[in-house]
Amino acid sequence: MNLGLSMTAQVLPLLYVTVARGKCVSLWIYGFNFSDDTSNIFCNTILKSITCTCKRFDSLRVKITQCVDGMWILSQVIYDEGPLYIFAKTEEIRAQWIKKLKELVRFNKDLMQKYHPCFWVDGAWLCCQQEVKQAMGCKVLDRKNESRRRGSRKPLPPTPTEEKPGRPLPPQPAEPQGPTVGMTVIAEYNYPPMTAQDLELRKDEEYTILEICDANWWRARDKHGQEGYIPSNYVVEADNGLEKYDWYCKNMNRSQAEQLLKSENKDGGFLVRESSKAGKYTVSLHTKGGGETSGSCKHYNICTTPKGQFYLAEKHNFNTIAELINYHQHNAAGMVCRLKHIVSNRARPPSTAGLGYGVWEIDPRYLTFIKELGTGQFGVVKYGKWQGKHDVAIKMIKEGSMSEDDFIEEAKIMMKLRHENLVQLYGVCTKQRPIYIVTEFLSNGCLLTYLKEGLTQHPTAVQLLEMCKDVSEGMAYLESQQYIHRDLAARNCLVDGNGTVKVTDFGLSRYVLDDEYKSSAGSKFPVRWSPPEVLLYCKFSSKSDIWAYGVLMWEVYSLGKLPYERLNNTEMVEQVSRGLRLYRPQLANEKVYSIMLNCWQDKAEERPTFQELVLTVQDLLYELQ
Repeated sequence: MNLGLSMTAQVLPLLYVTVARGKCVSLWIYGFNFSDDTSNIFCNTILKSITCTCKRFDSLRVKITQCVDGMWILSQVIYDEGPLYIFAKTEEIRAQWIKKLKELVRFNKDLMQKYHPCFWVDGAWLCCQQEVKQAMGCKVLDRKNESRRRGSRKPLPPTPTEEKPGRPLPPQPAEPQGPTVGMTVIAEYNYPPMTAQDLELRKDEEYTILEICDANWWRARDKHGQEGYIPSNYVVEADNGLEKYDWYCKNMNRSQAEQLLKSENKDGGFLVRESSKAGKYTVSLHTKGGGETSGSCKHYNICTTPKGQFYLAEKHNFNTIAELINYHQHNAAGMVCRLKHIVSNRARPPSTAGLGYGVWEIDPRYLTFIKELGTGQFGVVKYGKWQGKHDVAIKMIKEGSMSEDDFIEEAKIMMKLRHENLVQLYGVCTKQRPIYIVTEFLSNGCLLTYLKEGLTQHPTAVQLLEMCKDVSEGMAYLESQQYIHRDLAARNCLVDGNGTVKVTDFGLSRYVLDDEYKSSAGSKFPVRWSPPEVLLYCKFSSKSDIWAYGVLMWEVYSLGKLPYERLNNTEMVEQVSRGLRLYRPQLANEKVYSIMLNCWQDKAEERPTFQELVLTVQDLLYELQ
């Protein structure tokens, strides 16, 4: 095995393996006894990275054979191209792998002494711009590797625990700074005061923060000396990167960008959004080239040079993304057309946590009922207006259906929960009967109905997975707040005008008085979304929410079919307890289905967390894009 190993910090975390003299390399990955029995995780991470990376760089000749030559050898990777990049999850894991692999190759006589510290992209090495893929490396390996006596069979001495690595690790990123008193912020949206204690916000004007009341509301002063409360999600810290540009849509995924661009239907309409890969950005561009009436969308990843400059097309590098966008507003330079029209999602301000700071009891006289949206477990839901101008959804709670006193106390806590993938609770009306629950209104309605009837065309793989990503991110937030949903399903998610999916009715099932809903033997109990521990022992946890999330994914990929549609509830409980799982929907590939199956592990502790699911779904989205 002829391997050259680098410890470059330019592409981190990275383990670099290269082939000597153009020969095939067999990389044996052993089950080293790392702490906490994590070797399997290391190997699986590396195998996944090898496969994904080779596909990305058109190097497909990788063969993975499981369990080679004994149980303690986990995998063999056979690779016959020049560079092999292996990504480790963290710097610590990378260092452990390098240490072990160096021990394995210390007797090899033909180790290559040069390597490329950067990737091969668009027909050239980013580090040295050589245009031959098999070109000799441009950087010499660590000189300490050359000082070893080749051919010696004497084992290496153990590495002292206090020894510093030969090359210092990159500095840890600074902890994100929270809001501070005295900080200057810029309004991203207009905010008309909802109560007498609120301060009006005017878009693009500056304000000084006087008090951090909570995560959702701050007290601020404007340039005229007026003071009052403002919603924290309407402002951004001054000079805080891209947030001040109208073309920047931070929390927007690929399908939402396409939906927004197509709704504007402008040739050259564009926006910049965060990529599904952390720290990366994408330009989404709508074009009507070729005489198309509806047009099509193109997505361009903003690349970074080794010197930290940004580019969309080669030979046009810029120090900032803003400079890059300004250039391409006047020059196509490799794109289908130049960036002509800014398309922004800031026309719709975000939801606020409540209808004013400290306001949770809403006067029903300020509510106007416009039309009925449907009937749910708790009663009728209507679309209406608050103070004649704010869109709201109003749930009129059927008397006797809810433990009202307990819910009213809980509502004060629920109002403080704010996330872009949760339906915002604005307040309640408890002074009369029936009680009203006032929430954010989402124009595309229930996700289940949207899957069956609301999609205007056949959904793409990316669109379906992004729906699942939205739900996973909302649930990850609830998980971080130690909040259990208890009734997660497509019927309890809503879709807004941009196609964003938001979770609703979290925690409300605890206050239902209907025995048919509370008992697992009842006809209204969400049996088909419940894991064995809930069906048998009514044991709810975030892990039971994970099971339900897997079923929700199945609903998304089956476009709203009923889970276990051929079984009644009794048969379904019996079969699931014996190990039956939902079949793979036609629109779900094996990787998507494996996520579902992982959510349906029989033992709750073996299921992933929502935070882990978010990362898994994001990685899969990156592959699809």
